Amino acid sequence: MTVPNEVGVVGGGRMGVGIAHAFLLAGASTVILERDAEAAERALATLASAVRRSVERGSTGEDAVALLERCAVTTEVERLAGVGLAVEAVPEDPELKIAMLGRVEAVLADDAWLATNTSSLSIGLLAARLARPERFCGLHFFNPVPSSTLVEIVRGAQTSDATTDAARDWVHTIGKTPIVVNDSPGFASSRLGVVVALEAIRMLEDGVASAADIDTAMVLGYKFPIGPLHLTDLVGLDVRLGIAEYLHGTLGERFAPPALLREKVAAGLLGRKSGEGFFTWPEPTSADELQPTKDH
Repeated sequence: MTVPNEVGVVGGGRMGVGIAHAFLLAGASTVILERDAEAAERALATLASAVRRSVERGSTGEDAVALLERCAVTTEVERLAGVGLAVEAVPEDPELKIAMLGRVEAVLADDAWLATNTSSLSIGLLAARLARPERFCGLHFFNPVPSSTLVEIVRGAQTSDATTDAARDWVHTIGKTPIVVNDSPGFASSRLGVVVALEAIRMLEDGVASAADIDTAMVLGYKFPIGPLHLTDLVGLDVRLGIAEYLHGTLGERFAPPALLREKVAAGLLGRKSGEGFFTWPEPTSADELQPTKDH
């Protein structure tokens, strides 16, 4: 199996655009659903920029014009009626995700698949109001999507074997590596990643070392591609806090968010997207400029 001819992505933020980009390069047409015209225009501009960079790097044999002809952005959910796969990528708010998944499923064909890009929320919870939960799974992409090679496929209690097998094929086709995990708080990646990140924040809070030196310890000592504080800035401190709060409530005290994390979020220091988190970030001129200028 290859990817469906047309793939819909619900939400045109950084993750949504990255997911659409990945499927576009694999040969699918893509449709991004956004909440209003302004957000739709912004998503299309971001996707177009990513497409042009892919062409410049030789990541695709197609030219930018041909690729962009297969891109569309809409504010009308009905536009997703013909897609073979819809991937929801809205913020990590359970009620928002449940509402959007229901709206999208209502317009999909009976043989279409539906997935969520949640990094930690229960697939069973998100599937509770779906009419076809057997055709629903988690597709947890990682940020930044273009350079990340892993996709976590999450099976809910009602996810069928056929859906899981199809998801594996999609992930392979877009040039990434799938792992399959059963529905559990935080799955595999977020559960492990958050433990490391929270401990790194506690170490910074306790004055053990600077943010840069804590990260260097993990990069050079344990071969992490980037340090846990650097990664938290990329993910967003608010996103990290939301995941930690969810895991704290479901798995216990070891996931209790440190006071420093709460303080930074309350102050609007959310990481790269706000310009400051555990590091100070320059205004990016491309999605690949991921290096901070100093730590705090």
